[in-house]
Amino acid sequence: MSTSGIAVVTGAGRGLGQATARALAEREYRVVVAARSLEAAQPVVDAIVANAGEALPLALDVADPASIDAARDELLAGISEAWPDAKIEVLVNNAGIGLFAPLEGITADDVDRTFAVNVRGPLLLIQALVPHMPPGARIVNLSSSLSRHVSPATAVYAASKAAIEALSRSLASELGPRGIRINTIAPGPTATDFNGGAMRDNAEMRHGLGQQTALGRVGEPDEIAHAVAAFVSSDLRWVTGERLEVSGGVLL
Repeated sequence: MSTSGIAVVTGAGRGLGQATARALAEREYRVVVAARSLEAAQPVVDAIVANAGEALPLALDVADPASIDAARDELLAGISEAWPDAKIEVLVNNAGIGLFAPLEGITADDVDRTFAVNVRGPLLLIQALVPHMPPGARIVNLSSSLSRHVSPATAVYAASKAAIEALSRSLASELGPRGIRINTIAPGPTATDFNGGAMRDNAEMRHGLGQQTALGRVGEPDEIAHAVAAFVSSDLRWVTGERLEVSGGVLL
């Protein structure tokens, strides 16, 4: 039986979100597995429960403000019934989208979709949940190492991640008086299904990126998840408004 509070993880049906949900469950958080559909969330919930954890699925499309409002109401009702003694102590804004194109290939829709998911979604979800989070709660937003170094055809994605970092710093100041801290994790190249699973499945790409990384390889999802878990631990209770790059030292 979990003894800690509730952790909400977005984009938790796969990749980094799934790994983060499971890592937090292993640390005895009651995890809300938020994904675009209940069907996507349920296998992760089942895996957590099979490992003696506690979890609930939540349908959430962060690109849709109406979905955020509906998910908040569903979340509060669900935890009131399942875990009435627990509070929302952790929010991990992991859900993201990457639309990559060179300058001449960028469309207005690419920009709008990227910022709707990567920036507006986390902002509106924080706005929706903060009133229900106690002093001492923690928020982690997912950025990217691409907010620090450059790569062709990544301008829109990188700009959205720079924006989420600026948003996090500003909100850290605003939420500090409430005792809520907010930080950013910036993963480097990681072997997930993001961008079609290229960094997971393309051996040539993995090798090339590994040669550009101080530790000689791309990252694994659990390595990012464990960094998130560390950021929300009490050991880092005096850290807020910070960006931690978890990239193995890519392009130093």
